[in-house]
This record gives sequence, structure tokens and C-alpha cells, in this order.
Amino acid sequence: MTNYLDDLTARQKRGEAVGIASICSAHPSVLKTAMRQALALDRPLLIEATCNQVNQDGGYTGMKPPDFVRYVRALADETGFPFERVHLGGDHLGPSPWQSQPADLALQKSVELVTAYAQAGFTKLHLDASMKLADDPPGPLAAETSAHRTALLARAAEKALEPARAAQVRYVVGTEVPPPGGALTHETHIEATPVERAQETIELTRRAFSALGLDQAWERVTALVVQPGVEYGDDFVVDYQPEHAAGLARWIETLPNLIFEAHSTDYQSHKSLSLLMRDHFAILKVGPGLTFAFREAVFKLAGMENELFEPGDRSQIIAVLEEQMLQNPAYWARYYSGDADELRFKRKYSFSDRMRYYWTSPAVQRALERLVANLERRPPPLSLISQFDSVFYTMLREGRAQNTSAEFIHEHILRALAAYSGS
Repeated sequence: MTNYLDDLTARQKRGEAVGIASICSAHPSVLKTAMRQALALDRPLLIEATCNQVNQDGGYTGMKPPDFVRYVRALADETGFPFERVHLGGDHLGPSPWQSQPADLALQKSVELVTAYAQAGFTKLHLDASMKLADDPPGPLAAETSAHRTALLARAAEKALEPARAAQVRYVVGTEVPPPGGALTHETHIEATPVERAQETIELTRRAFSALGLDQAWERVTALVVQPGVEYGDDFVVDYQPEHAAGLARWIETLPNLIFEAHSTDYQSHKSLSLLMRDHFAILKVGPGLTFAFREAVFKLAGMENELFEPGDRSQIIAVLEEQMLQNPAYWARYYSGDADELRFKRKYSFSDRMRYYWTSPAVQRALERLVANLERRPPPLSLISQFDSVFYTMLREGRAQNTSAEFIHEHILRALAAYSGS
């Protein structure tokens, strides 16, 4: 069977403006919506886990790589999506979680990480050794060092698998990686990666692979992460400007088996995503933009609940979320800045959506369950739905949806994913 990334690359090289959305989320509503969309469009589905989210120590989800595979399989069974059409990727696999440790220890942990992902069945591995470690010399990390560490991680994946299984693995490399979860400062313009730097990355990494006897693995490097000039932060989105990445687009056309992977494509318009695919950014990562849509839907449902129930009977889910974020600020405190009012606003409405880390809190889960139970007991009337969401109101009027909280949430997430439907 043809590898889906090989097929994607071949179509790109034939001049087709195609791509695949990379769903970087562990949220069950997000994943189930993505599965329903892929089923309706008869397409494969790429789901990725990050090194902080899922690792050999459990990550912030509490899942090790095999746990994440079982979790996705269970959601696929629940949704009716064939699991064999799910492709699993590992994102930012490398020493990022252990940057405060000496290189020897951090790289040992990184090798364990990549080995665990490969053995669990992840077949798309983004190897990211772009960050400095505790005992690295002062100044920027040398490009040669990053390339060598990347090759060490590839060797770990190759060693972890029998040759037949290793042949199914595709690698993504590149050091031009935007900050995960969005920018920390307001930006109005993002420089695209210079072609010269992309060329240097490819050449140095190729040499590093060859030095470790990984020439066959190098043939399975399918994508390069570069910065196309897109980003988002608390209150802004930098849209794709094709002229800024024109040189990159021309250069990648000279490489027969390589495409680009674009990070931070959340909140880009359908037009921008289409232009990215035209310019060979064929793997389009999206994550916080989808949990942001989930949050929007829940807040709207809470608004309708407020109109239908007395205060003592309400879920108070927005207040519960705020309480949990204040009690455990670890996931947002270093990402948000400002005075008390600004922080309160960002905790709710930032495009960076640090709230996504709190939905698994038992208190939040109980509040969400109560919200859904309330609205099942007393479904919102059409007039109230119209006030909060005219699109869903129209769908109900036309018989294209059911008046349930689950369907309301699904449709919100689907709108965010719809911009990727041309992929």
C-alpha cells in the first residue's frame, strides 16, 4: 500500500495544490469531529501527539505513546472511522521537555522518547533538536550540533523497529520551528525562512544521517519544517503572504521527494490555506484553533443555560474554569502578561487558548456534564439558539442538525476544520 505522505508528495510534484491537516490535539471532541469529517470526505486522517503531551513519562495528558494509540483507536471505534485510515505522528520529538538538563541526559531521554513513539506505531516522526540544553556553550545552538542530534534520534527510531516496519516511517526535519502554542509577543509581520538557511538545514542533516550510516533513512525524510510567515498570539493572526515565501516555493520544486510542513496554521483563512498548499506547504498543523472552537461552543451553551435555569441550578462552568486556572496557573502564567483585567480576559479568550489544558480537570468535567444534562433536560428553544448562533439555528430549521449539545459543539469545531477541507 502506498504511504499517504508518499502519495501526497507525488501529487504535489505533479503540480496539485493538495495537503493534509495535521490534528495536534488530544481533546476527544476535536478528534471525533476530525474523524467524522474525514469519514464524510473519504480521506485519511493525520493525528499528532507532541513530546510534552505524550511521552515515556506520561506527559501532561498522563498518556505514554501506546496509551495514546489505544485512546485514538477507541475514539475511532466510537465514531465508526476505520482505524487503519488513521495515521499517527509525533511532533517535536527531541529534548524539548528536558532542556534544563545536561545534553547527555537530555539526549538519552530523547532517544527513549523516539523509541517509544516508533514502537507504539507512530509512522510520521518530526525530529526536533533545535533547542539548547543546559551545558551547551553560550550563543545560538550550532546548526551542525542540531543536525547531529537529529540524526541520533533517527538512528534510535530505526533501531527500534524491524526493517519492514521501519520502511513505513517517514521523517520530518527542520529547525525553523515557531513557538508551540503561538507567539508570546504581539507580531504584525513574521519573516519567512531564508532559502539559504533551508538549504543549509537539508545539507547538514543529510550529512549527519550519512555519517551515522542512515542513508536509507534519509530517503524517507519527507518534509522540512520552515517558517512560511504565519503566526498567531493572544489577540492577533498573521496571515500568509505568498510573496514572502516565493523563494521557498521555487526552491522546494527542485527537490524531488520533499515537501514543507507548516506549523501554527491555526486561524488562517481558507484562502490562505489554499495558497499555502499551492506553495508546497502540504502538511498543515492545527491544534489550539480547534480547542478554541470547542471553548466557544461551550461558552455559548453556558449562555443559553443562564437564560433557562436559576443560578443555583446552573453548571457555572465558566466560573469553574476560571477557578481551576487560578488554582493551577502552571499552564498559562508564563504565556500571558498584563494587569489583572488583561489576564482575566486572556484566560478566557486568547487565541493561544491555554484553557485547553484544563478541560480534563475533574471539577471542570463535572461542570461540563451538568451543563449538558441541564440542556438535555430543557433543550434551548429555536429563538434562543438564534440569539447565540444563527448558523446552527439555520441548520436546525433546515433539518441538517439535531438540537443537542454534542451536535452544537461538533458543528463549531467542524467550522474551524472546514478551512482545511480543500486539503
